[in-house]
Amino acid sequence: MKDIVVLAGPSSLNLGNHISARLKSVSIPVDLRIFSDGESKIRIDANLLDKKCIIVQSTYPPVDSHLLQTLMIVSCCYDLGASEVVTVMPYMGYARQDRKFLEGEFPTISLIARMLECIDVRNLITVDIHSIKALSYFKLNVLNISSINSLANYAKTQFNLINPVVISPDMGGISRAKDFSKIIQSDFFGLKKMRDRVSGNIVVDENLEFDVKDRDIVIIDDMISSGGTILKSLDVLKKNRCGKIYVMCVHALSDENSINTLKNAGLTDIVSTNSVPRSCSKVDLSLDITNALSSITGDCIKDDGFN
Repeated sequence: MKDIVVLAGPSSLNLGNHISARLKSVSIPVDLRIFSDGESKIRIDANLLDKKCIIVQSTYPPVDSHLLQTLMIVSCCYDLGASEVVTVMPYMGYARQDRKFLEGEFPTISLIARMLECIDVRNLITVDIHSIKALSYFKLNVLNISSINSLANYAKTQFNLINPVVISPDMGGISRAKDFSKIIQSDFFGLKKMRDRVSGNIVVDENLEFDVKDRDIVIIDDMISSGGTILKSLDVLKKNRCGKIYVMCVHALSDENSINTLKNAGLTDIVSTNSVPRSCSKVDLSLDITNALSSITGDCIKDDGFN
């Protein structure tokens, strides 16, 4: 691993350091300075000549700042002589803007794809991207890995579930709930959600596919933003007299105030991966990402764990 170095970006310091430890590679610090006008400045004080650089930087809010910082780190690595740059973007910002919903709108993810191509990003790893259609805009090699196995195994070993049901908060995530349910060996179904595209108001159908009385619930979603959908889902499930309710997601985009609001709404626990550093980020993605890096770099990576 002497020719591989890991650069943990400002948004993913903990995850980047975990990946570096698993790879047993050198971790290169990225110096970030933010000026009073909001501009960012990146400095990398290291010899990167002929190195394979793995950049770990999620683009969660503030999305624009984290995205621009990613572009700056990539460009800096090439300027310092890196032979190859692999960008690990666990949360891919703008993936929800994958098409024109209303006249005059623009699929912003297509611009992100072109920007990454322009700075010579050839390999990109992301985790549970919100839209598979978003991937169609990328000409570079994108590896979209799943964290469902890691999340489900956490639920299986850490939650004391009684006759559980896995629920997707909308029908769009039903395949995710199905995969999750296979691992914990439970029933699954999706709630029927309707959203007004202009106002954003959400209505959840109270008629459920299964009787959930006294059964523990695991709500699984790819991301939680405002938490509005989860709160409405909780109301419906409580009216149907369910047991304990756990919420799991890949990307916890909510701020800590929103997370606390969810916790105080009657949840037993809320758990996410560390794609976004939050108080609920209890499932580590470093092993999943390390395995994916092995397929991209062509290096045989033996993971003996890390301390």
